[in-house]
Amino acid sequence: MRRTSDIVLVAVISLLGTLGGSFGGILVANKLVNYRLQQLETKVDRHNGMIERTFKLEERCAVIETRLDDAE
Repeated sequence: MRRTSDIVLVAVISLLGTLGGSFGGILVANKLVNYRLQQLETKVDRHNGMIERTFKLEERCAVIETRLDDAE
């Protein structure tokens, strides 16, 4: 009887270790994904700001070109 309870105890401890390791790995992976997603969002925001500035500059250039054409 003692031998069976030892085997069950080892199996339960192994199960708990496996579950703990798996969940720990999942949590670490999620933190990494969240961090990388946050960094990507920051880069996209900067890129979108640059695109908006480019459109404004193009509009200003068009206005200046029109004024130059009218002045000639």
